[in-house]
Amino acid sequence: PDGLLAAGGDLTPERLLYAYRHGIFPWFDEGQPILWWSPDPRCVLRPDEFHLSSRLRRDLGRSAVTVSFDTAFEDVISACAADRPGQSGTWITPEMQDAYTTLHRQGWAHAIEIWSDDRLIGGLYGLAIGKTFFGESMFSRESNASKIALLCLCHEMLERDFEILDCQVASPHLMTLGASLMPRSDFGALLRRSCAGAARTDDWSQERIPISRYVPR
Repeated sequence: PDGLLAAGGDLTPERLLYAYRHGIFPWFDEGQPILWWSPDPRCVLRPDEFHLSSRLRRDLGRSAVTVSFDTAFEDVISACAADRPGQSGTWITPEMQDAYTTLHRQGWAHAIEIWSDDRLIGGLYGLAIGKTFFGESMFSRESNASKIALLCLCHEMLERDFEILDCQVASPHLMTLGASLMPRSDFGALLRRSCAGAARTDDWSQERIPISRYVPR
């Protein structure tokens, strides 16, 4: 009932890619076997439904932050794995970091990076397979930095005709940003269509982009 399907296996690129294409992802703590999940319902965000609040829009209109893609993947995943207030430990174990860094080097895993001058203040990472982006984790070192990363990702997904952003499990924070719930059967049917054919996305811009590009006028 909670979406746990299996325990064991490994985190090879082949197994991870197979799992994601079938709506399954690993999520486990240090010392546990690898646990594989497929929750029902699934939390998803359609890129054209991202909710940009009027307050954040105003703040971004005055902001000097910049955005880049795939220039600091290992820094982003390390920041996502770091301890957070009120959180004991992390599910992004060294084994998980190594596995997703390998997928990044193969062109499957990507990072969105938010910068204030030359300081990394927020970002997120996940996998792009076909027309689906599978979000894994995000972090903020300054207010709203992870929201900005999500805004920029949704913009780029629209530019590339992506269908959906997989958010895995619902949270109040994600729901305020426009996420919704989808039955697992519908999500699986979507993946069979959207993950078919040529799968890698290798044209993310690696230049620092002013945030103004991503703020709707």
